[in-house]
Amino acid sequence: MILSNKVAVVTGSGRGLGLAYAKALAAAGAAVVVNDVDADAARAAVKEIEAAGGRAVAEVAAVGTTDAAEALVRRAVDSFGRLDVMVTNAGVLRDKVLWKMSDEDFDTVVRVHLRGTFTCARAAAERMREQGEGGRIIVAGSPAGQRGNFGQTNYAAAKAGIAAMVRTWSMELARADITANAIIPVAATAMTKTIPAFAPHVEALEQSGTPLPDTLRKGEGFGTPEDVAPLVVFLASDAAAGITGQCIGIGGDKLALWSHPQEISVAYADGGWSADAIAAAWPVSVGRTPETVGIPAPGI
Repeated sequence: MILSNKVAVVTGSGRGLGLAYAKALAAAGAAVVVNDVDADAARAAVKEIEAAGGRAVAEVAAVGTTDAAEALVRRAVDSFGRLDVMVTNAGVLRDKVLWKMSDEDFDTVVRVHLRGTFTCARAAAERMREQGEGGRIIVAGSPAGQRGNFGQTNYAAAKAGIAAMVRTWSMELARADITANAIIPVAATAMTKTIPAFAPHVEALEQSGTPLPDTLRKGEGFGTPEDVAPLVVFLASDAAAGITGQCIGIGGDKLALWSHPQEISVAYADGGWSADAIAAAWPVSVGRTPETVGIPAPGI
């Protein structure tokens, strides 16, 4: 994929998945605005990209506000003349079960993930529509947003909302040739390192470079941030011009397309449903095979 004529913003790209995305986009030829709330991490990422022959600048900001989103777009335009790709990756975690989660825990995660994705996508769409040459909006979803996850009311809600926004934007931005897609990564990060089944393998990878075993890469679709980055490059490219409104999973050796929510079982009653009729019909019709919830536990 050749992206030498494109300019990308990657939020939360000082480390982890975001850094992998920024480096991969730069390696493909794109000029990149590296964003992080940590100034040292952002500057280090820029130096790493430049040392490899890429083009990058840093914009230190905490995503979530309109001001931060507009500053990111302005930095791209001022530094490189345009904006073609917006990758919203920045995020935080405040995991607690429902009855222990505070308003601040909830609001912080929603502000960064959901509102941050919205404000950055809106600022990018405004610039891309003004340019009149299309564009790419690539946002970060999560299996938690697709299926829910214990202790992650705030995070799961934000990620589910992000998936819904992508579906909406794919319709709203189609006439402007701007695509909107969500990636659903499964990779060795600070969050997945806390999962007991993954922890020893992630630690071995970090400490000694021991490759992840096939039981993870194939069996669980779990890999490194660098395994996820090619999907971002692909979605940013001209080859993905016809792909929009999708939630695409990637991790390790696995690439997947997630389904959209849809009705899977229906029943009808003449004149409508009484509560008693629903109770009688539920176990033998609509509710015969209820949907499962949660991210399946690793099978290792």
